[in-house]
Amino acid sequence: MLDPNGRVVMLSGASRGIGLAIARRLHAQGYTLSLGVRKPDAAVFAAFDPARTLVQCFDAERAETAAQWVDATVARFGRIDALINNAGILRPLDLRSGDESVLDEMWAVNVKAPFRLIRLALPHLEKGGHGRIINVASTDGKRYRDTVSVAYAMTKHAVMALTHAAKFAGWEKGVRVTALCPGAVDTDLVASVPGVTPSANRIAPETIAETVAFLLRLPNTASVAELVLNTRLESWI
Repeated sequence: MLDPNGRVVMLSGASRGIGLAIARRLHAQGYTLSLGVRKPDAAVFAAFDPARTLVQCFDAERAETAAQWVDATVARFGRIDALINNAGILRPLDLRSGDESVLDEMWAVNVKAPFRLIRLALPHLEKGGHGRIINVASTDGKRYRDTVSVAYAMTKHAVMALTHAAKFAGWEKGVRVTALCPGAVDTDLVASVPGVTPSANRIAPETIAETVAFLLRLPNTASVAELVLNTRLESWI
């Protein structure tokens, strides 16, 4: 298993929900963190060791912030060992009705942003021979079932394709890439969607964080291309 100490992890969407849970877990394990957030707030990360924590503005809808974040990470820590594409949005959109701009917004955040970050970070991930990329996808990226947004499902299917493309691109230089596909997670992102009813049958963000921590430590000889976390019985897997 890989030693977390000294390894630099870039994590998008780190200020709340799944991202914040991941950040806390990885910080506790000794990783050095570069946290990409839309609105940096030092108070959120006050308990983090400043010597191994960088909080950087990253707006998934602004292409220039991706390059700025990668450059800032390398300038501060000299390396990138892992990239976790966690930032994402969910907006309701029906196939028969709704504004197409909703799809454009989700495509920019859920697909183009991780695409850019992988492109920019890949040369750095390849240098150490043990680079890791984790794309937080969804069970909606594996099947279509009673979802509130066809656009969200479309973007998460695209993330699956991006994951496998990145796997092939970096494999020979030790980069391993995983699509993490959870069902409904207990976050404000899910709770804020109209039509979604409260349920105790949701995955805790801390469970996602533990899963990410496990994936990051796996050796090159144990690559997990896709990992699905179910909250209910599914007939497709």
